[in-house]
Amino acid sequence: MELRHLHYFLVVAEHLHFGRAAEELRMSQPPLTVAVKKLEQELGVQLFDRTTRSVSLTPAGRMYLDRIKPLLSDLDKANRELTEAGLGLRGRLNVGFVSSASYATMPSALRRFRELRPNVELVLNPLTTDEQIEKLLEGSLDLGILRDPTRVPGIELREIHSEPLVVALPAGHRLGNQDQIDASELADEDFVLFPYKYMSGFYSLVHSLFDGHTPPRIVERAIHQETILGLVAAGLGVSILPASVSRFQMPEVSFHPLSGEPKTRLYAGTGVENPAATAFQECLLEADLEGGQQLDRSV
Repeated sequence: MELRHLHYFLVVAEHLHFGRAAEELRMSQPPLTVAVKKLEQELGVQLFDRTTRSVSLTPAGRMYLDRIKPLLSDLDKANRELTEAGLGLRGRLNVGFVSSASYATMPSALRRFRELRPNVELVLNPLTTDEQIEKLLEGSLDLGILRDPTRVPGIELREIHSEPLVVALPAGHRLGNQDQIDASELADEDFVLFPYKYMSGFYSLVHSLFDGHTPPRIVERAIHQETILGLVAAGLGVSILPASVSRFQMPEVSFHPLSGEPKTRLYAGTGVENPAATAFQECLLEADLEGGQQLDRSV
């Protein structure tokens, strides 16, 4: 039994006229008549009563129509949904992101993506950069938003945002009245930073600021910037963080630009090609441009 024969039966049953059914199917009437007769032979029942003036469904034909119509409708729906999934218009998208991205391009990009792809279920996973790299490689993430990642074979990186680094100081710190701070002035300070294991690229970036100077003395490590700011506020040390984190207002912490305006960068990372992930990247780029950040994205 051929699927097209079931479709032919459905159209004839709706019109109860072979000529009009053939017109809708864009075929001549004789092959349609032959196809319906072949279906009846395969089923071993007569589906239509035919006269020279009319066509009507037999009781078996009416029963068959009631069963076949919803099945073909479900099949058409499944085919449409499959096509939409292949185009990235439907399905699930697993996105990882560093928590600091919540203060940069993420909110606008999420709103835009939900407007454009309402049938794509977004699953958001707050993870560190190195955790995301691991999950991208194993295939459990479709896209990651990474902070200063190291290059890894199998992951394509695309820059989506750039911002300055700032120094976070506790209230009453000796450098708190300065508009700008040089890294050399922090040589004797205790530092609170991300662990190398989870944010190796950002950790290395911060250390590179002290080339030729005493490296930072790290006394506390934390994964989330909110925790880092809390430790800074408690007076356990100072930190160097993305400027967007300064939007997280904390009265006991002040933020100061670094001399030379060193930059930290967010990248979209993907493993296996995914149309929905590509669309989400475009939303991230649009959100960044709307924020006034014009970037050179050659990576």
